[in-house]
Amino acid sequence: MTNPIAVFLAVVILAGLGFDLIWLNGQATLMLARKFFELVEWLAFWR
Repeated sequence: MTNPIAVFLAVVILAGLGFDLIWLNGQATLMLARKFFELVEWLAFWR
């Protein structure tokens, strides 16, 4: 991964988080975090 691609991805992620926190009160981030923890638990079951 080159530096310009990494910077672009970081800007896109930060812009998405900022949008979520300002206009959606962090609901999308919270939902993604919950789904991620469900995925981790599911993967741990198959370990």
